[in-house]
Amino acid sequence: MVVGKKKKIRRAKYILLYSPFFMKETKHELIGEPIEGPNGRQQWARCTKSRHTQLINLDTIESQVDNSQAVVHISREDAKKYSPQLEYEIGDIIFHAVWDDVGVVRSKETLSDGKKAIIVYFEKNSEKHLVENLK
Repeated sequence: MVVGKKKKIRRAKYILLYSPFFMKETKHELIGEPIEGPNGRQQWARCTKSRHTQLINLDTIESQVDNSQAVVHISREDAKKYSPQLEYEIGDIIFHAVWDDVGVVRSKETLSDGKKAIIVYFEKNSEKHLVENLK
């Protein structure tokens, strides 16, 4: 009887990070091994909800005692004012005056009538579909 080596089970490591798609901290799974670079140890992290990945600096995260500094707060001053006549890019920060809310453009789509729409994740109103480039 031949006894083989037991297969090593890799345990997933998780960390709470700011997700720009949900605009709040979410659970991320660390992927692969850390990479040594001129800026310190870096590693890829995948959001368990949106499945998007981001490269993080492990040295910076480990040195931060207060996690609130890791969260990027979006302000109205940084945002573009929403108008149905304007065109937006994915990742743009917009301010909707009627709802008094700030959000991030997550994706774009073409509607059945040929008009363009953006999907925006707002802080207060969650996800909304808005018309863009209306002429």
